[in-house]
Amino acid sequence: MEYSGLIINIIITIFLAMDASKHNKRPVLWGILGFLFGPIALGIYLIQTNRKVLGWIITIVAGIGYLAFIALVVLAALFVTAM
Repeated sequence: MEYSGLIINIIITIFLAMDASKHNKRPVLWGILGFLFGPIALGIYLIQTNRKVLGWIITIVAGIGYLAFIALVVLAALFVTAM
């Protein structure tokens, strides 16, 4: 479970690199973006390759997840400094 985020990014990278050439996109670029940004890059890629509904769903859910993580970090920092 420690490496689940890394494994998900690797799976996204492999998918983007393999699928990009089918849609005349740059596989290396999308592979790097998929590894660095994960679900956000996957959502944007799906939107660009005319799979808009699934792309928007993934992008919005990932964005909400990132915002929730940032909110938790801020709340934890405020909680620690209040003690």
